[in-house]
Amino acid sequence: MRAASCISQSPTDPLGGLVLSDVPEPERRPGWTNVRIVATSINMHDLWTLRGVGHPEEHLPMILGCDAAGHDEDGNEVIVYPIIADPDAGMGDETLDPRRALLSERHNGTFAEVVSVPERCVLPKPPELSFEEAACLPVAWGTAYRMLFTQAQIKAGDRVLVQGVGGGVASAAIKLAVAAGAVVYASSRSAEKRATALEWGAAAAVAPGERLPERVDVVIETVGEATWSYSLKALRPGGTVVVCGATTGDQPPADLNRVFYQQLRVIGSTGCTRSEMVALIRMISATGIRPVVDRVMPLEEIHDAFRLMEASETLGKIILHPTPAPA
Repeated sequence: MRAASCISQSPTDPLGGLVLSDVPEPERRPGWTNVRIVATSINMHDLWTLRGVGHPEEHLPMILGCDAAGHDEDGNEVIVYPIIADPDAGMGDETLDPRRALLSERHNGTFAEVVSVPERCVLPKPPELSFEEAACLPVAWGTAYRMLFTQAQIKAGDRVLVQGVGGGVASAAIKLAVAAGAVVYASSRSAEKRATALEWGAAAAVAPGERLPERVDVVIETVGEATWSYSLKALRPGGTVVVCGATTGDQPPADLNRVFYQQLRVIGSTGCTRSEMVALIRMISATGIRPVVDRVMPLEEIHDAFRLMEASETLGKIILHPTPAPA
């Protein structure tokens, strides 16, 4: 089968270690099953792996990719839950299992025609979702769902700021929060992306640092150093910032005086549980909201796909097809 693997890592030339090749299909093992992939999507996690961040070199070579939708061994349409972990080791929450692993960390990922996963990681795909839409859900939408509903516990009427319109998590957070009845504000350097956020239902969209109409209850923070100070200043006293990433750097000024004096809550979040993934799929089916697909590309163009994501030239997710579409 055709697959895209990380064979080496470099902070300055990450794509130099990304190689397309023919590899054997995964063998069956007890408790695991194979999924034939129709659509997969790229994430910043894949780029960090290629840069050598958070992924030991001794685990190479590794097929990259965390997201997938396709067919199980009985031909059913499925979505792959991408976290391989023991819920019991995490006190009922597999994201807290110290030995948890996202696909492509210790187990080959989804940039391939077939992926092998534990049987519990295969979930039914709703028929109303396309394979491309379904492939957006596991990492980006699952992360946004947990940030909003588990960590921040938002409810209708809450005021929510989402930083960095355009990324997969931010796009998902805007749509999910609007669907939940929150008053959503969004920030982006791009006037085009700010306009799109308004089309998705945001009450206002501002440039980074621009004054909001009001202080907010919750900030969804995916950007990191570049927006951290603004995120804290945007919160009302007692407000909450939930952070899942730091693409612009992870060493911002802590502003501890503001944090303790205004009793702000800073909560980390990563991924989602299987039960949260199930709840997310049900919410999407019930509300009619859909992931944003920026474009669909063949696996053979994966290097170009990464360049687009790295340059922030996308709005929503880039989808890859591991095999050519039928004529």
